[in-house]
Amino acid sequence: MNGEPDEIGGQEKEEHTWTEQIEIAASELVDKTKELIEEGNVRRLIIRNQDDEVLLEVPLTAGVAVGSVVTLLAPVLAALGAMAALLTHVKVEIVRTRDGDQE
Repeated sequence: MNGEPDEIGGQEKEEHTWTEQIEIAASELVDKTKELIEEGNVRRLIIRNQDDEVLLEVPLTAGVAVGSVVTLLAPVLAALGAMAALLTHVKVEIVRTRDGDQE
């Protein structure tokens, strides 16, 4: 990508991004990750430990069917399950996007 905005039908497609961070029990990590993927507007998940060290960063592609994403991320979900066995709490940083024409 060259950093220029996407154009659709001669009009620029404006996309807004924002980040939120939640803290959850590690045992809930896999289920919460699946839930976030199904929402569809999540573009990146960053899993951190209690000391804010990045354990795993998962980029998600826009426009991929939910079922496909979960299937493609099966190894990542397995890794999250293994991490959950070793940790008690994790922080999940969620990067979301929204098109400019959506409310």
